[in-house]
Amino acid sequence: MQRPLAASLLTGAALAALTACSGAGAAPDTTPPAAPTGLTATSGSATTVHVMWQAAADDRAVTSYQVLQDGRPVRELPGTTLMTDVTGLAPGTRHTFAVIARDAAGNASPATPAVPATTLRATAEDREPPTAPRTLRATPDGPDAAVLTWTPSRDDTRVTAYDVHQAGVRVHTAPGTATSARVTGLRPGTAYSFTLRARDAAENSSPDGPPADLTTAPAPGAPPNTSPLALAATSAGGEVTLAWTPPETGGPVTHHELHIDGRFATTVVWGTTPPPGRATYTFPARVKPGTTLTLTLRARLPDGTWGDFSAPRTVVVR
Repeated sequence: MQRPLAASLLTGAALAALTACSGAGAAPDTTPPAAPTGLTATSGSATTVHVMWQAAADDRAVTSYQVLQDGRPVRELPGTTLMTDVTGLAPGTRHTFAVIARDAAGNASPATPAVPATTLRATAEDREPPTAPRTLRATPDGPDAAVLTWTPSRDDTRVTAYDVHQAGVRVHTAPGTATSARVTGLRPGTAYSFTLRARDAAENSSPDGPPADLTTAPAPGAPPNTSPLALAATSAGGEVTLAWTPPETGGPVTHHELHIDGRFATTVVWGTTPPPGRATYTFPARVKPGTTLTLTLRARLPDGTWGDFSAPRTVVVR
């Protein structure tokens, strides 16, 4: 295994504030967004319906979405959000859901066609979670989507939903009868890691199943992906240990950059030409035990630029 001879740790990186401005004298925006597409509504419990849709198109930008329940607004969400849970519903009741897109000028799209969902009937108290889903597989479906397949979980009552997580964030919910799902909105030529949890009507969630990695197809004319492969993360004694396979770059990879929770943390440097095989690196976590960290790596390429990020890994500090 490769082991770094030196590593320089940089801390205190700040997140940049994002700002937006419009040019002086810009023409008024009177064009509404198109209606969102792909609306689905799935009940995973006796009191909750999960609503998802695909992004609406606009000549400038969609800034918000409004979710309607039975024709009445119940959620206002930012334009980057494409899913929500509608909670506090009565067990065993049927509702319809629709979504409207808005832009910065307040122009509203037509509402999507309403889709129905019926909450599950209340059951006796259930404290037993489902088993973790097994054999999760992820396959690219073009440059911006992936198809996930899995082996069903088991539960003492029944599984009512499967929640897909990417880097610790839920990005999709499928019905409890499903064994596959299509995840959209991905970036071309990018490495992703997905995990899956099963859920029952009492909102008990299983542990995560084993992760599944994929790299989406590159955009036309784009260079091949250069992300480190098969990143693994474990923790013990307040330290985190990483292991990975450096990318094939046409030359030795002597530098890797580690990001924690989306922020630069350290550069791992080999002082001599690294030997072939898996690389490893251990560092002190410097956070409270039980804290979950999301880790990504990228390699410095022979031309001095940084390559693509690896699929993320989450680890709970022990």
